[in-house]
Amino acid sequence: MYDLEGKAAVVTGAGGEHGIGRAIAVRLAAEGANVVVTDIVIRPHQDQPSPWQGLPDVVREIEALGRTAVGVEADVADAAQVEEVARQATERLGCIDIWVNNAGALAGRDRVPVVDLDVAEWDRVHAINAKGTFLGSKAAARRMIRQGQGGRIINLSSVAGKQGIPKYAAYCASKFAVIGLTQSLAHELAEHRITVNALCPGLVETERLHDMVEALRPGEVPHDDFREEMLQQARDITPLGRAARPQDVADVAAFLASSQADYITGLSINVAGGSLMD
Repeated sequence: MYDLEGKAAVVTGAGGEHGIGRAIAVRLAAEGANVVVTDIVIRPHQDQPSPWQGLPDVVREIEALGRTAVGVEADVADAAQVEEVARQATERLGCIDIWVNNAGALAGRDRVPVVDLDVAEWDRVHAINAKGTFLGSKAAARRMIRQGQGGRIINLSSVAGKQGIPKYAAYCASKFAVIGLTQSLAHELAEHRITVNALCPGLVETERLHDMVEALRPGEVPHDDFREEMLQQARDITPLGRAARPQDVADVAAFLASSQADYITGLSINVAGGSLMD
């Protein structure tokens, strides 16, 4: 649908078996892009055994589509490691046309009321979600400007980046920050024909849901019961009647990466089935 033949893309946080990053990376490859995928080392949950190997499996999946793929383990909160990702992408693929800041902090002890929120947890979430997006955008923009051929930066925010949610203060604040960064960058990079947009999913059925359930469920409620309760709540508030799937987000990312989105920049697009309309 969208011709990305020969384009060079970077997708962070792409090592999850059922994640948004993997879905975006594979979708961009299906449209013709060569892709560098990054993530920290993936360790499956003890109670969810899987043969999934993380980045190597994503690389193989992209290569099976006839595209070049490179896997790089990297922490997006570390400036030197992000620069190394950009260096390898330029060296292996020749340039960077598309950069997707998808990596995000796992839900954990940050999902508590603000009065109980540890500073270390606040810092952990912001280091990955906000700082990581800043570092990736900076590394990508510098190279895109130097290349002189325009480009695409796509950031992952959330509907929680547009409205506050109890016990999500660190997460919400980090995703609000992503939207502000997206708008500032869109202004700064427009003269270089580099567009910058954000995606704002609602609840998405990925492996991250496991951590959300564990962080939020009352101790006496079984994991699977609370998971189903969260999904049912998402269905109840969503006009389209279901939680998002990774492919829903990947489809919009592919559009924003294409030439058909040449005149779209600075937007934060809800991918939430109508649960938030603005």
